[in-house]
Amino acid sequence: MFDENYKFTVVDRFTKYVKYDTQSDEDSETTPSTEKQKILSKDLVEELLELGLSDAHMDENGYVMATLQSNTDKNVPVIGFIAHVDTSPAVSGENVNPQIHKNYQGGDIEIGEGKVIDAANNPELNDMIGMDIITTDGTTLLGADDKAGIAEIMDALNYLKEHPEIKHGTIKVGFTPDEEIGRGADKFDVEKFGAKYAYTIDGSTRGEVETETFSADAVVITFSGINVHPGYAKDKLVNSMKVAANLIELLPKKELSPETTEKREGYVHPVSINGNEEKTVVKFIIRDFIDEKLVEFEDLLKSLCEKAVADFPGSSFEFEVIEQYRNMKNVLNEHPSVEENALESLRRLGIEPIQSAIRGGTDGSRLSYMGLPTPNLFAGGHNFHANTEYVAIQDMEASVKNIATLIQIWEEKA
Repeated sequence: MFDENYKFTVVDRFTKYVKYDTQSDEDSETTPSTEKQKILSKDLVEELLELGLSDAHMDENGYVMATLQSNTDKNVPVIGFIAHVDTSPAVSGENVNPQIHKNYQGGDIEIGEGKVIDAANNPELNDMIGMDIITTDGTTLLGADDKAGIAEIMDALNYLKEHPEIKHGTIKVGFTPDEEIGRGADKFDVEKFGAKYAYTIDGSTRGEVETETFSADAVVITFSGINVHPGYAKDKLVNSMKVAANLIELLPKKELSPETTEKREGYVHPVSINGNEEKTVVKFIIRDFIDEKLVEFEDLLKSLCEKAVADFPGSSFEFEVIEQYRNMKNVLNEHPSVEENALESLRRLGIEPIQSAIRGGTDGSRLSYMGLPTPNLFAGGHNFHANTEYVAIQDMEASVKNIATLIQIWEEKA
């Protein structure tokens, strides 16, 4: 049972962490993509050392790892908890000014700068009556994605430190850079981390246990044309940009796009077009929960490319598929205890589990295929990547309880 008299530290930690500007940069070629991420990571190492995790350190790529040693004689699997330090490049994370709206009683929340979190489009607020909600002041994102997860992991470690009577196995902690730009697992050393199973604390709604994600590929299509001076181009010029535009026009209009799909439906989505008369590159992302569907989508795209160039004699195309990540459910199905223990933890706390499939991916998708089965658990935040981002204090505290309880369950069942 969780000690209900425990004085949580999660809010103080969270409101401190969000003031670090840790935006990642998708155009950077370094790891981490921005040096400023390391500033928070270095300070997290110091906090971990203060909590008694004596091997806490940050490597040259900005990955933080630490170990809470086992205090039980049982042979408990080593369990990891992972969160990411970076925030989205989409909205500024500089000079974040968190605001606490105490005892929320329903309705819209005015946060400043003319910004409103409207209850009609945020139905989760219906479950937060009486709670204390942290928002921005309307000028930046909040950073609950994923500094709420970091603060919750740190507070759970603090709880175990203050309750040495609680038995647990070896616990590993990892804080990663660059998750928001899809590189969080790129240089994560699974063998060095040393966990058998792990959980990312990077979900949203209270009670979420996410064990299924999209499978994902990127497709890069390069159209080549024939560039001739436009003053003398009759019957000679083949404009590669027009070929690319033809491909976009050939895409299905009422299906297979993010604008028209939901739930378990996949999509084919163009994300950028860059070029000139001679060469134009079109980039797509392709998503579905079934791996085989990706092949179907790629075959469809290739056939549309063939049609597009057929309309412009003299043009050609190159077609490259880049595997991004795969549905982690394929791996987690082989390790049912990882999900079962997470569900039991929630039920012990009186929280209704929400088992949902993510229309996206997490670091856990990659890590699971790297040999570390890693589902995603709730951290409590909402409206990620926006200046209307928010998180309830009570939901963050529930996450702390969940992490601590889950650790105990693994020890009990060893």
